[in-house]
Amino acid sequence: MKAATGRIEYREHGGWESGYLALVGLLGALILAGLGGAYVMESEGHWVTGMSHRIVWGTPHVFAVYLIVAASGALNVASISSVFDRALYKPLARLSGVLAISLLAGGLAVLVLDLGRPDRLVVAMTAYNFKSIFAWNIFLYTGFFAVAIVYLWMMMEGRMNRFAKPAGTFAFLWRLVLTTGTGSIFGFLVARQAYDSAVMAPMFIAMSLAFGHAIFLLVVMAASAGTGRPLGDEVVRRLKNLLGIFLAATLYFVAVQHLTNLYIAERQGIERFLLAEGGVYTWLFWIGHVALGCLVPIALVFSPATAGSRSAAALAAALAVCGGIAQIYVIIIGGQAYPLVLVPGMEVAGSVLDSGIAAYAPSVYEIALGLGGVALALLMVVLAVKVLPILPETLADAAPAA
Repeated sequence: MKAATGRIEYREHGGWESGYLALVGLLGALILAGLGGAYVMESEGHWVTGMSHRIVWGTPHVFAVYLIVAASGALNVASISSVFDRALYKPLARLSGVLAISLLAGGLAVLVLDLGRPDRLVVAMTAYNFKSIFAWNIFLYTGFFAVAIVYLWMMMEGRMNRFAKPAGTFAFLWRLVLTTGTGSIFGFLVARQAYDSAVMAPMFIAMSLAFGHAIFLLVVMAASAGTGRPLGDEVVRRLKNLLGIFLAATLYFVAVQHLTNLYIAERQGIERFLLAEGGVYTWLFWIGHVALGCLVPIALVFSPATAGSRSAAALAAALAVCGGIAQIYVIIIGGQAYPLVLVPGMEVAGSVLDSGIAAYAPSVYEIALGLGGVALALLMVVLAVKVLPILPETLADAAPAA
């Protein structure tokens, strides 16, 4: 670190230690397991999964949507540093950009491999129905890759640093649009009473801020410990306080969504199912998301007894990650499990569209594919830390941030 010049010195992580190779091997094994699960589902058909004609988006979609949403939020720190000129976050901006790109790549990999016919992606990318939000999201996802890569280049190339702020501003706006598009996938589905709400878009933006920031905090702490670089208490304090604020915002929009649905008479059935009578979905919502995923992390972050503990900050971030997955599971799987209201006021029964709650249990192939996408995202970050100068030599509080 050249303190006299006030410049941040970045460097890659050096040699190939046994611990690093073990981590790469573990992530590689998870990726191979995910590819194996995708191969079985592709060759045998989706009957080997827990999905059915009623549950058409399974656990892989939960992981895919979670990673895509988190990718937007992972760019928080870079946006704060460039767009809002917060000097404390500038040393972490490069890692923020790399993590955002990696999470999106992992999420899209799961999404493509869960289509049943990945080769049909060519059709989706060449024949567009612009009345479909799915068509718009293809542009949003590919555009995010391009915008984030250019933004990262502006930050890493000294001659282009003067363009980092406008590039960061554009990336900030693009990721808001991207998350709005992802939330609108559900908000525009009028056939599902659990969805079909304009509040889905801002709720997904809030969730992206919380989920992506929680992952970023864990990655920063792990990267600093794994590479032996100092990590200042002030950096951790700022990051974990932001996490608490984002979780509170998420909880607010989740409450608005459910209160809005409870006000509408025709949606009281789905709300009663999700909030009180849904079995595993009710437990995942109240215990997994609300309690362990939001309230406990907020308490760990802001309680005077744990506010200064790094272990508490790491636990809060880990709980936020798990609570986020629980929330996406409830939204996607729980929303499909509740029967469609085809004819209001009438009971529908038959051999194809039976009434009642649809049963679903994720198969090992689905879980393997989802974890494979997570492993792919993490492996990209691990390799980037090894070969690219994205981490500063020190993140100590006294280090220069300009």
